[in-house]
Amino acid sequence: MSVAEILDDLDYGPAPEGDGPARDWLKQHDGQTGLFIDGDWRQPNSGAWFETRDPATGAVLAKVAAADAADVEAAVAAARAAQPEWAALPGHERARSLYALARMIQKNSRLFAVIEALDNGKPIRETRDIDIPLVARHFYHHAGWAQVMKTEFPDRVPVGVCGQIIPWNFPLLMLAWKIAPAIALGNTVVLKPAEFTPLTAILFADICRMAGLPKGVVNIVTGDGSTGELIVKHPDIDKLAFTGSTEVGRRIREASAGSGKSLTLELGGKSPFIVFDDADLDSAVEGVVDAIWFNQGQVCCAGSRLLVQESVHDKLIDKLKLRLETLRVGQPLDKAIDVGAIVDQVQLDRIRALVEQGAEEGAEVFQAPCALPANGFFFPPTLMTSVQPASTCARVEIFGPVLVAMSFRTPDEAVTLANNSEYGLAASVWSESVNLALDIAPKLKCGVVWINATNLFDAGSGFGGYKESGYGREGGREGLSAYMKPAWLIDAEPIIEPAEQSAPIGIAPVDATGIDRTAKMYIGGKQARPDGGYARPIAGADGALIGEVGEGNRKDIRNAVEAARKATGWAVASEHLRAQILYYIAENLDARSAEFAVRLSALTGEGRGKARREVRVSVDRLFDFAAWADKYEGVVHRPPFRGLALAMNEPVGVVGVVAPETPGLLGFVTLMAGAIAAGNTTVIVPSESQALAATDLYQVLETSDLPGGVVNIITGDRRALGLELAKHDAVDAIWAFGPPDLAESVERASIGNLKQTWTETVARQWYNARISGGRQILGHATQVKNIWVPYGE
Repeated sequence: MSVAEILDDLDYGPAPEGDGPARDWLKQHDGQTGLFIDGDWRQPNSGAWFETRDPATGAVLAKVAAADAADVEAAVAAARAAQPEWAALPGHERARSLYALARMIQKNSRLFAVIEALDNGKPIRETRDIDIPLVARHFYHHAGWAQVMKTEFPDRVPVGVCGQIIPWNFPLLMLAWKIAPAIALGNTVVLKPAEFTPLTAILFADICRMAGLPKGVVNIVTGDGSTGELIVKHPDIDKLAFTGSTEVGRRIREASAGSGKSLTLELGGKSPFIVFDDADLDSAVEGVVDAIWFNQGQVCCAGSRLLVQESVHDKLIDKLKLRLETLRVGQPLDKAIDVGAIVDQVQLDRIRALVEQGAEEGAEVFQAPCALPANGFFFPPTLMTSVQPASTCARVEIFGPVLVAMSFRTPDEAVTLANNSEYGLAASVWSESVNLALDIAPKLKCGVVWINATNLFDAGSGFGGYKESGYGREGGREGLSAYMKPAWLIDAEPIIEPAEQSAPIGIAPVDATGIDRTAKMYIGGKQARPDGGYARPIAGADGALIGEVGEGNRKDIRNAVEAARKATGWAVASEHLRAQILYYIAENLDARSAEFAVRLSALTGEGRGKARREVRVSVDRLFDFAAWADKYEGVVHRPPFRGLALAMNEPVGVVGVVAPETPGLLGFVTLMAGAIAAGNTTVIVPSESQALAATDLYQVLETSDLPGGVVNIITGDRRALGLELAKHDAVDAIWAFGPPDLAESVERASIGNLKQTWTETVARQWYNARISGGRQILGHATQVKNIWVPYGE
C-alpha cells in the first residue's frame, strides 16, 4: 500500500511485535519451566507438569512444573531459613537489591512485555506502556522504604515468611505489588503465580538470580489451586496475601481462621463509572474505553457499571456506540489493536453465558461490529443498555469486555446506585464541577475514586477495597503495614482464660435490701432488658454476689447492630465534634473515678491503688483519643503525573468488639474510644467477670452528649455473642481479644460478608499508651480511600 493510499483511507495496518527473543528464552528452559526454590531451579517432586497456552491461538507456549506438598515444604523452609539474615541486613543493603531488580526489569522490559502479552492475551501496547513501567516503579519505590524503614517504623519488625497468591489478569504487576513491599521490609516470600499465566514470574526468578538476590528470599512455585491451598494451610507461613475472586478469598479466610496468619485480600469488583450532565462527554467516552475495554475488561476495578445522568444518557450512549465501532480486536502482539484475547476458554464461556443471561433478563446488547480472529479466545467489546439495578449483569462481576449502562436523576440517586453492590473496590466520577465531584467521592463505599480519570495506579498510592472487595492496601505507606508487626508481639504471652468466667445463669440470691441490682443492656442510647429474659450473676473476687447483668442473645445483637447502623450521623460529624464528646466522656468518668475504683476493686480483688490506676489510665486514654480525633488525618500523594491522590482515613463502619476479659474497664474504654474517635459505631461485648464496670460506664455515656447508637453494650457469653457479631452481615469489622478458640470462631464466621478482622490471642500491654493508644488502635479503626484528582488541560 502506498503512502497516498494510507492517507486516503487512514486505516490501520498491522504492526506486529517480534516474539523471537521470547521464543528464544523459552527454548533456554527447553520449553519446560521448573520451580524456583532457594535460589535454584528444581524439577517438581511429583514429576507432574501442566501446559500454559497462548490465548490468541490456543497453541502451547511451555510446560510448567506442578508443585506438590514436598515442593511447597522446601520453598517455605528456604524462605524461613533466609528470613532472619535478610531482615538483619541494614536497610541500605536490602534497598540495593530492590534497585538492582528494578534496573534489570527495565533492561529486559521488552522481553517481559512480549512474554506477558503471549501468556495473557493482552495487547502489547498495554504490557509495554503500562504494566512493565509500573512493575519497575514498584521496586524503585519500595527500595526507598527499605532504606528508611528503621527511622520511619522504629517499633515495627517484619512479619516473617509471606505466602502470596496472584491472579492471571496482571501477572507481573501483581507479583511486583506483592513481592516488592514484602522483601523491602525484611520478609521472605513464597509466591504462586496463576496457573494460566506463570511465565513472567518464571522470568522474574531468572532476574532475581541475575540481580544477586540472596537465596531463599524469593521462592516461586507454580501449580494449580491445590498448590495455593498448600501455601494457605502451611503452618510456617506468617502472612497470606491473595488477589483474585471473592469466592476464593472466602475459602482462604475460612482455611486460615485461627492460624494466627496475617491476611490481606484484594478481591472482585463491580465498579461504577458515574457521568454527570456537566461532564465533558467526549472525554468521558474515552474514559469508558479505558475503564472497561482495557485488558479486555479482565480488571478487578474495571468500570463495568456505567451510571449516566438522565438528561445526557442517550447522547452519551450514542457517542459510545460510535466509539465502539472504531475499536480493533486482534492479535495481542499487533501494536495497532485495542482489545486482545480472553485468557482462556473457561473465562470466555463465562462471559458469553452472562451476556446471554442479561439479554434474557431484558437488556439490549450492542456489540462492536468487528471481525474476530478465527483462532483463539476473543469476545467483541459489548454494551448492554436497558439494564435494571437488580439484573444479574448489573450485580455479578463478568470480568470481560462488557459494560452495563443505567441512568440516574440526582446526585443522591447516583450514590445509592453506585453503592448498591456487595463490592467496593473503585469508582470513577466525571463532572466539570470540582465541588460536585469532591462531594460525591467520600460518599462512595470503595477504596479508590478517580475524578475525571480511570485506572490510575502508582506505587506511592494504596490500592484496595471495602466490603466484599477485600481488605488491606497495596502500595504507598498504607500498604506497608501488612508486612510489618508491632515489635512487642515477639515476646507477648498467650492469653489463657478459664472456660467459665462467672456463675451460671440462674436465680441469684436476693440482695438484703430487696433492691434489684440487675444492669440492663445499652442499645440505641437507651437501657434495654435482655430479649431472653435471663440474667447472669456477677461475683466478686471473694465469691460474693455483687450484682447481675443481662444475658444477651442473638436478638439483642441484631437490635444493637440495627441501632449502630442507624447512627449514620456519627461518621459524617466533624472530627472536632467527636473530639469534644470524647473529652466530655473523660471528664464525666473522672468525676466518678472513686466509684469506679470501688467497683473494680470488688470485681478483681485488687487493692484500691491498682483500681484507681486503671480508672486514671482509662480517663487518660479517652483524652488521648479525643486529641487524636481531629489529628489522625490522611496524606496527599504526589504520583508521577499532573495530579494528586488524596489518601483519606475513613471509618470502617459498624465495628463489633469482643473486649478482653482483663483489664475490664481499660480494655473496654481503649477499644471503644479508638473506634468512635475514627467515626465508627460500635457493638461491644464486655468482659464477663467485670461486666459491671462496662454497664456502669453507660451512665457516663448518657450524660456526655454521645448520640444514641454510637456505643451499644451487650453483656453475656463473649464467645457466643462474638460469634453472632461475626456472622452478622451488617457488621463491617470484628475485633476480638481472647484465647485462640475465640479468634478462630470469629474469623471463620466472618466470611459471610468478608468483614475485617482484628484478633489478638496474646496479652496486650493495655497500660502502655505507646502500644495501646493513638495510631496503634486507629490503624484498625480506619480504612484508606485514595481519591485521584488530575489537574491541568
